[in-house]
Amino acid sequence: MSDYLQYYTESNVVCIVIFGIILIHDLLNVNRQEKQIKYDRALVTFICYFSIDIVWAMILDGFLPKTVYSVALANLAIYVCMAAITHSWLEYAKASLLDPNRNKLVNRITSSIPFFVSLAAMVVLFFIDHGILIGSNTEPTMLFTLILVSVPSINIIASLVLAIKKAKSDANSADRKKHLGVGFFPLLVLLGGVVQVLLLPKLCIFCFASTILMVTFHVKLMQTEISVDSLTGLNNRGALTRFIAQSGDSHVEDSHTYVIMMDINSFKLINDTFGHAEGDRALTIIAKALKSVAKAKNTVMFLGRYGGDEFIMIVKSESVESLESLIEELRSRISKECVDSKTPYIISIAAGYDEILNESDSFKNCIQRADQKMYVDKETGKNNGRTTVILTGSSDI
Repeated sequence: MSDYLQYYTESNVVCIVIFGIILIHDLLNVNRQEKQIKYDRALVTFICYFSIDIVWAMILDGFLPKTVYSVALANLAIYVCMAAITHSWLEYAKASLLDPNRNKLVNRITSSIPFFVSLAAMVVLFFIDHGILIGSNTEPTMLFTLILVSVPSINIIASLVLAIKKAKSDANSADRKKHLGVGFFPLLVLLGGVVQVLLLPKLCIFCFASTILMVTFHVKLMQTEISVDSLTGLNNRGALTRFIAQSGDSHVEDSHTYVIMMDINSFKLINDTFGHAEGDRALTIIAKALKSVAKAKNTVMFLGRYGGDEFIMIVKSESVESLESLIEELRSRISKECVDSKTPYIISIAAGYDEILNESDSFKNCIQRADQKMYVDKETGKNNGRTTVILTGSSDI
């Protein structure tokens, strides 16, 4: 084994070990969501690719026999792995971007047709005349190379198009960047491969680039799992605790920091009447309205799901009047979301707010005061007919 082959093998093995550690960590997590499951499938395909790449390097180095059949078989294996990598990432992108058609059987079958057609074409062409695919110098022909990149290219383009469409439809700039990151990931991996082939053929650029990017995405996945409520996409209770701990007294200097506590009026009625799936939809409607108002006002410092049907906003406000205006705008947005979503109910919320008074005050105390005022608002709303309305004669759920 030459020094180069030893270096190349060790580099791929290191990447395999890193991916293996991540995969084992994920498999031991009993709460894996769809997105994480599909990410783990991408990990497996990368591990398979790195393993085949070691074999291919051994053939090129002369450690294994370099024949028409060994070259063809190695290239075929690489093609299968490349197609699997890009396909698994496309599936991850669909899950990450919440593509509504991602789990339809017809779509899954259709997306796999190009792979099986091209694979069958390569096998048939090889047995008709292997010279069509493998030249006299045992190097892949241009036709073989074109077939090798065909399906991976389709998958890469599909991921990018899906991400761009999602980014265009999302009003939140942070979410847009996240969507585009998912879409551009395979292009960045491909760029690593191009740099290796054209500029640094003796370095494992593709291997290292893939590993760095996949580890980066894994860290982001873990951060999301730790800090984000999976149903609504808002910050969770743990994120609130960290926000408060990191904020200290930095937000109370001008005495205009407020905590707003909110929950859905008659939420149990929605669950009991239409089922918990519809209750979940009601929560996502609230979350969408909260995000919309937060983006428009640009004064919201924290936005999260406090628990159950209860939500929290921490905001800067120059006056109580502007704060109450924000709450009324939120109520209006929620009603509009219900109409746009054609729900058989119009959601109303109870809301209570309080200001962090001085340096001796705390977020915890302020949250408790706001929570108490929220329940006062709830009772006032019930007495004045302001509560969630179940529309009679509505269309089915």
